[in-house]
Amino acid sequence: MSTESRHPRSHGLDKMSAREIVRLMNEEEFVVMRALQQAEEGIAEAIDRAARAFREGGRVIYVGSGTSGRIAVMDAAEMPPTFGIASDRFVALVSGGQVAEGKAVEDAEDDEHAAITAMNDLMLGRHDVVIGLAASGRTPFVIAAVKHARQKGVWTCGIANNKRTPLLHSVDLPILLDTGPEILTGSTRLKAGTAQKLVLNRISTGAMVLNGKVIENLMVDVKAKNQKLKERCARIVQELTTGTLDEAWSVLEQNEWNVRAAVAILRDRHAVKV
Repeated sequence: MSTESRHPRSHGLDKMSAREIVRLMNEEEFVVMRALQQAEEGIAEAIDRAARAFREGGRVIYVGSGTSGRIAVMDAAEMPPTFGIASDRFVALVSGGQVAEGKAVEDAEDDEHAAITAMNDLMLGRHDVVIGLAASGRTPFVIAAVKHARQKGVWTCGIANNKRTPLLHSVDLPILLDTGPEILTGSTRLKAGTAQKLVLNRISTGAMVLNGKVIENLMVDVKAKNQKLKERCARIVQELTTGTLDEAWSVLEQNEWNVRAAVAILRDRHAVKV
């Protein structure tokens, strides 16, 4: 596997200065962007599928172990506050359960039975999609989960960083992120993990854009849970209307910080034609 191979540029990593380490890591990150560019067609298809699932009332279910699982949890957790959606629309299933979300539970990734049980507990529906992530492409927990989902008629996607691996052969849509060897041999939290996070950014954000959760490039369904987000909401309303910042703030306060409602009220008040 390329992700387990020794990188020829980093054989002397233990003798490098801090500046040399940073420079090498920065240079290697360009590989991540090339991998993403090569996978654009597949990523776009995943966006379309995720958007359709959301539109039809289904869920986007991420499955991962270790670093991949924690990346999945991070992406799913950001969806409700960013786009104002229910917390059960983007779900992250991690081997080892909630304990593994905060610390490594390495042996859990081999438990195929636990994967099938967890998938059954989710009560998969035909409108769901399942996206499995594994840098190696051969993690038993992830492969068992996507195979089980596919047997139930659920559309599946696999994201891996090694070619010709079981995960990529077990799904409807394989996405290869060919990031190659890590400068710290086998540490896939580096380039492989970065590439996976960037792909999930694209899939989840793209799916929400296609479902009208964004106006222009503004997150109009953001949940104003703190002062910073209230200020953001006010700026968004001001951007989308001819109202002042004070007007935007006032109307938002009167409408439970609902950006869409505030925009509609101020546009009507100022007779803005859309």
